Amino acid sequence: MKNTVYSVARDSKAATIEEFATELGDYLLANNPQVSGVLVEIEEKAWEHMLVDGAPDAFTFKLGGTEVRTVRAVRDQGREWSVRPGIDGLVILKTTKSAFTGYIKDKLTTLKPATDRIFGTRATVKWEYAVADPDHAQVRARIVAALLKEFAAHDSMSVQHTLFDMGKAALAAAPEIARITLTMPNLHHLLADLSPFGQDNPNHIFVPIDEPHGYIEATIER
Repeated sequence: MKNTVYSVARDSKAATIEEFATELGDYLLANNPQVSGVLVEIEEKAWEHMLVDGAPDAFTFKLGGTEVRTVRAVRDQGREWSVRPGIDGLVILKTTKSAFTGYIKDKLTTLKPATDRIFGTRATVKWEYAVADPDHAQVRARIVAALLKEFAAHDSMSVQHTLFDMGKAALAAAPEIARITLTMPNLHHLLADLSPFGQDNPNHIFVPIDEPHGYIEATIER
């Protein structure tokens, strides 16, 4: 299996991981009649040329971010491809325009309402196409730009509120897709209590915590 990946990659004409996934799967189906179907999953790290004295060096690279580009491609013998691209590990944060109030409370609720809080998340995004043979690179670029722009500009009443509007923005930016799924767990940053030291804390000092956190997910479709 691994040798097949290496060999197909050597002669590949693919410019994107989506194209390579289908190219690899087509080879496997064409050369293995005992196989009824194939599923190909690929992750691609966002390498970019390193700047040296203000200019990109041709042979030196650095990671452009924590996120990875993903694709899941499925095809059975005699059928068409189902290709689902995405992004995993997109870490984003804003220090204002984020609130959480008006939620249901009971006797066990300890969370205090917040009208101005830090909003951090590690987003996973997947989308499905409504058209055949899209320009994968162009669609991906438009989706990511729309998600980031909406996240930055959005006056968030909750993670759910922002997630939904980010999904709508992606659908508007990429008419080629039919639906998009976003998973956005909370990356909490809690206000540090400085009162034991006789100091106030007007939203200046925060403590990041890993657990527990909310896990918010939705699929938005046309």
